[in-house]
Amino acid sequence: MSDLELLTQSLARSVKHWRAVRGFTLDVLAARAGVSRGMLIQIEQARTNPSLGTVVKIGDALGVSITTLLDYEKGPNVHIVPAEQAVRLWHTDAGSYNRLLAGTEAPGPLEMWDWRLMPGESSPSDPHPAGTTELLHVTAGELTLTVDGVEHRVPTGSSVHFEANVPHTYGNTGDAPMEMVMAVSVPPVS
Repeated sequence: MSDLELLTQSLARSVKHWRAVRGFTLDVLAARAGVSRGMLIQIEQARTNPSLGTVVKIGDALGVSITTLLDYEKGPNVHIVPAEQAVRLWHTDAGSYNRLLAGTEAPGPLEMWDWRLMPGESSPSDPHPAGTTELLHVTAGELTLTVDGVEHRVPTGSSVHFEANVPHTYGNTGDAPMEMVMAVSVPPVS
């Protein structure tokens, strides 16, 4: 792949990334940068090599430097979290726990959790900010999920998602340990 092709792909990745981080639509970025929406689409799809002036305008509108937009040496941002760096934030003497496996900003906080609840145990959660969504997948046992006072049974192999801006509780009313993986997406602060 030529340097120009690498640069074009890096610019496409960077513009998409920073537009998402800033929470800008294509129309908003186009207006802020003084370039057409069509030009932005072509840039984000790596179908054009814009002029330096256009790149400067986009960088200024996003609040990032040209070097940040054109840094193709970095490539995609990949961050591996070794198992021993997962953070246990809650546990009980009976063996229940949760671990924060990984997190990122996309454009708001996005977290992935590993949970284990022993029989008869539960963990309540206060409401999260409006727009927060939780996505859970039960890998063992049965989850008793109570959302805003309504109980839902989620068996092994099943998944559930819900708006988490109301009180909710993860529970295990069964006789075997319950294990699940959970992703939490919180909207960005505006």
